[in-house]
Amino acid sequence: MKLLRPTYVEIDLDIIKHNINEIKKIIDKNTKLGLVLKSNAYGHGAVEIAKVLEDEDIDYICVAGLNEAMELRNNNISLPILVMGYTPDDCLDIAIENNITLTVLSNEQAKLLSNIATKLSKKANMHLKVDTGFNRLGFKIDEKLPCMIEEIYNLENINIEGIFSHLALKDRESDYEQFNKFNNLLEKIKHLDIPIKHICDSIGMTAYRDFHMDMVRVGASLYGYNSRESVMDLKPAMTFKSKFAQIKNIKKGEGISYDYSYIADKDMKIGTVLCGYSDGIPRILSNKGYVYVNGKKANILGKICMDQCIVDLTDIEDASMDSEVIFYGNGGPNLIDIANLAHTNKNELLSIVSRRVARVYIKDKKIYKVLDYLS
Repeated sequence: MKLLRPTYVEIDLDIIKHNINEIKKIIDKNTKLGLVLKSNAYGHGAVEIAKVLEDEDIDYICVAGLNEAMELRNNNISLPILVMGYTPDDCLDIAIENNITLTVLSNEQAKLLSNIATKLSKKANMHLKVDTGFNRLGFKIDEKLPCMIEEIYNLENINIEGIFSHLALKDRESDYEQFNKFNNLLEKIKHLDIPIKHICDSIGMTAYRDFHMDMVRVGASLYGYNSRESVMDLKPAMTFKSKFAQIKNIKKGEGISYDYSYIADKDMKIGTVLCGYSDGIPRILSNKGYVYVNGKKANILGKICMDQCIVDLTDIEDASMDSEVIFYGNGGPNLIDIANLAHTNKNELLSIVSRRVARVYIKDKKIYKVLDYLS
C-alpha cells in the first residue's frame, strides 16, 4: 500500500457485515431495516458501504440530502433510497427520475411534487415527516393535520410509502410522550394505506423495543457504536491511523507548537504526527488528548495544528518512524472517550474525517481497496 500522505482510516467491511447481523438479531423479521449513510456514511465512505449493503438484505438506505442520494445512484447503487432532509423544489424532478424517495415537509411541496410527477408520467415516492416535539423538521401536529395528510394521500401520482418522526432522546418520559403523540396521529389516519411507520434511530432502537414499528433507521450501530446499554455485540469498523514525520529530543523549558501552550518540564522525546485538525482531529484536544503508539498511551502536547500534532514519546522507548499512531479504533483509544474529551459525540468525530484522509478498506482480513479522494 503506497499513500501519498500516510494518514488514513482503516475500515473493516467484515465488521460492517457483523454489525448488520447483530442489529438484525434485535429487530423483528417483519421490521424493515433502513441503514443511514449520510455524511459519507459517517466518514466511512458511502459508496463502498452501500456496495456491502446490496448483498445484505437491506430495505432502505437513508441519507440527508439529494446530493448524497445521487452520489449513490451515480455509482449504480439500486437499493431504495430515502432522503430524510429537505429537498429544494427545483430539484424534485431529479428525485423522481432517479427513483429516490423524498421526505415532504409541507402541503405545498407535496402538491408541487404531484404536478411534476404527473408531467413526467411517473409516481413520486415520499415519506411524510411529523414533528412530535424535536422541533427541527416536520408537520406540526394539530387538528388539521389528519385532513391535510389525507389530501396529500389523494394527490395524483403520489405514493406515500411512509410517515415518520424523530425522538429528541432527552429522557424516557419525553420519549414516550413523543411516541404517544405519533401513535395518536396514526390512529386518526389508519384508514389510509401508509405501509411504513418509523420513529427509531440507533439509540431509540436499542432503548425501546416497543418503538420499532415498521422500520428502524440505524446509523451509529452500523458503524459499531451505541450510546446506551445493548445486547448487541457491536464492533467499531473504523480505525484512524497516521505516521510520524519526525522524532526528536527537546530540553526542559522548551516550548511546543503555537503560542508555546506546552512547556517541557523535563528533557523529553517527542514525535510530530502527520495529522491535524483539518484531517478530523479536533483542535480542542490540544494538551489533553492522546494517541496510542505501539499499544502505549502518548499524550498530545501543545496546540494541534492544521496538518500535524505533537505527542510525548518520552516513556515509549520502542517508538520509531515505522510505528503506527492510532487516534481511535481497534488497537487504539476508545472513540467515545475521545469524544467526551472533545466535548462532542462519536458521530461528529466520525463524520469530520476529511477527504484528504485516505480510506483503506479491509475485507477477509486483507486490504481490499484504497480510496484516496485526492489522487
